[in-house]
Amino acid sequence: MAQQENENEEFGRRGRGGQCRFMKDGRCIVDYKDVRMLQKFITPQGKLYSRKRTGACQQSQRQIKIAVKRARFLGLLPFVGR
Repeated sequence: MAQQENENEEFGRRGRGGQCRFMKDGRCIVDYKDVRMLQKFITPQGKLYSRKRTGACQQSQRQIKIAVKRARFLGLLPFVGR
């Protein structure tokens, strides 16, 4: 077991532990007005990054999707490109 942990540290891999960055007290809080944060979850082509890449839980990923749609509709984020 200890040898496996050392190998993971050596290659820079971590376990799945930890909590989603948006979960506060069991609630998912994503603000559509925080454009800088939302841009981190969008590719240069305008697509959303996957949950695996962002590290967000399922509920948070849905909230991110809705927040990005709202921000795009209000003109805070572009539909394509950065």
